[in-house]
Amino acid sequence: MARIESRFRSIGFVAATAALACSPEISRADESGISFWLPGLYGSLSATPATPGWSVAAIYYHTTVNASGAAAAAREFQVGRFSPTVNIDLNLALSGQADLMLIAPTYTFATPVLGGQLSATLAGIYGRNSASIAGTLTAAAGPIVTTRNGFLEDALVSYGDLYPTLKLKWNNGVNNYMVYAAGDIPVGDYNPNRLANIGIGHGAIDLGGGYTYLNPTTGTEFSGVGGFTYNFKNPDTQYQSGIDFHFDWGVSQFLSKQVFVGFVGYAYQQITDDFGQPAAFGGFRSRVLGIGPQIGYIFPIGDNQAFLGLKGYGEFDAANRPSGWNTWLTFSISEATPASTVTPTKHVVRK
Repeated sequence: MARIESRFRSIGFVAATAALACSPEISRADESGISFWLPGLYGSLSATPATPGWSVAAIYYHTTVNASGAAAAAREFQVGRFSPTVNIDLNLALSGQADLMLIAPTYTFATPVLGGQLSATLAGIYGRNSASIAGTLTAAAGPIVTTRNGFLEDALVSYGDLYPTLKLKWNNGVNNYMVYAAGDIPVGDYNPNRLANIGIGHGAIDLGGGYTYLNPTTGTEFSGVGGFTYNFKNPDTQYQSGIDFHFDWGVSQFLSKQVFVGFVGYAYQQITDDFGQPAAFGGFRSRVLGIGPQIGYIFPIGDNQAFLGLKGYGEFDAANRPSGWNTWLTFSISEATPASTVTPTKHVVRK
């Protein structure tokens, strides 16, 4: 299992290297059912140290979701530019699909910081997002009544925001710890009058920490990462989403020195109200849970180490946000860890 541990050092960053790296508008929550944090970004091996130097992860993300009631009406309100003070009838259904490619280069520093390993990531995203709304929305303000019937749809192929992330990791035997700080630089393609966007239209800061148990003797691993998101006000809509809490987890078992299987999941809960939402929506706090299988394969490419992983989530218990299912296909490459830095019985973080 020492060789397994060596590979962990090379590709352990994969599940977390692109934290907060993409937020496809159709599938998230808060303003119009959209959030900065994309549940599922962290998973197995999240807190394990990586090899110092450059690495890069490419992630293909697909999601298909549906919503009704307030989550669908909120999108209609944004697109239709209704006043937040009107009364509404929420007879709408929203559906959408996103196919996105995330590229996340990371540099891991060799010099320890506070006794741990520091890394920096700047991730970007490009892809297609589509959305549609069907049904009837009736809005009334005093004697004035506005009704929208039928079907609206929109699709966009473009670029998203930029997502910087700093991570600091520590190792102590089978225990690995991590703290991170991430943010949203709102430079992506966003228009408040559009039904489908790639950018989210506002900045955000996310802070959190994680833990990974990794036993190289048995090949057993489990990880958990939690954090809080603070959203800045959207200058185009004067809407500010509340504070969100999220928790991603993964458990896995190595079947060989190269292959592992397991399960992943997440929990997402908004803990404070939005500001600027229509009164009929109340605090518009969103929630969703997700769970699904995962498989990973570690292999050499020349003098480097590579990782290919597939995981999927089915969502349930959603409130005030679209929900459905999503899949992640991840490929990453990094420098290999010299075998001389690893022993069979103890984790060694390169200095």
